Amino acid sequence: MGTRARLPSLIRSLLKEAQPKPTCQQSLPSLRRAFSLYDQINLIDNVPNDQLRFQRYTDSGFTVNGVDYEGSLLCVGNMLMSWAPKKFSEITPDSLSIFQTVRPVPEILILGCGRYIEPVSPELQRFIRSTGMKLEAIDSKNAVSTYNILNEEGRIVAAALLPYGISS
Repeated sequence: MGTRARLPSLIRSLLKEAQPKPTCQQSLPSLRRAFSLYDQINLIDNVPNDQLRFQRYTDSGFTVNGVDYEGSLLCVGNMLMSWAPKKFSEITPDSLSIFQTVRPVPEILILGCGRYIEPVSPELQRFIRSTGMKLEAIDSKNAVSTYNILNEEGRIVAAALLPYGISS
């Protein structure tokens, strides 16, 4: 009976040895910290070479894919071109007539009005609707950001942009 009394204490001691001893507890890094907003922005900056990406705006122009452009710009999908209007009042159906022939038709036209949001004339609104596009008229600073986001999502988007320094 002496051996039977020692058996439970022997099992307890074996169980204690089998359990790992707590060592210096280091917590794992938080996933939030590992994928911070900074890292997400850097991931977003890695866009394909053939995709337009506005990186900066100035009072007189824009920086697109590392190239500085002066004046107004017209963007259709990933095509970029100089645009004639120098102030908001010069934006007419004629200045946007390219959208009567562009296929596929962009789902939205982002109109960068310069420094301030301007009211769009009913005539211009009717023209844009007749092309099958929706219209978003906002200041140029927010217009380039909106264009980047929609373009990165793979949506067919167009932008007609006056430089940020333009005000009526």
